[in-house]
Amino acid sequence: MNNPSTTTRKDPIQETADKAKEGAAGVVDKVKDMASQAGQAVGTAATTVGHKADDAVGSVGSGMHSLGEKIHEKAPDHGVLGKAAGAVANTLEAGGKYLEEKKISGMAGDLTDLIRRNPVPALLVGIGLGFLLARTFRS
Repeated sequence: MNNPSTTTRKDPIQETADKAKEGAAGVVDKVKDMASQAGQAVGTAATTVGHKADDAVGSVGSGMHSLGEKIHEKAPDHGVLGKAAGAVANTLEAGGKYLEEKKISGMAGDLTDLIRRNPVPALLVGIGLGFLLARTFRS
């Protein structure tokens, strides 16, 4: 009849190992899902922060532009002071307009183009900044 030697029964250790493997596979799946959700949340947060930073830079640009216009209105039209005020106002207006239009994403693109056009000076500037940062943080 039922002979224990002919009945296929798994070893208790093997059964425990199989259950542990199944449990581990379930844990791995849950960890993958959690990591995916965390990655999506971080991506969403980064996008939101990027938009807010762009808006902030645009606001700064708008303020600079309007300050330049006010300087033009209030500054004298002639003389050394008038020329200096005009130059400052023109610079503020141009810089403000640039910040309003380009924001951070546009500035990053412009910086990339500048580095591509001038790789050696960009490399030297990077080395110089690295040297200064190293000296600052070393002490």
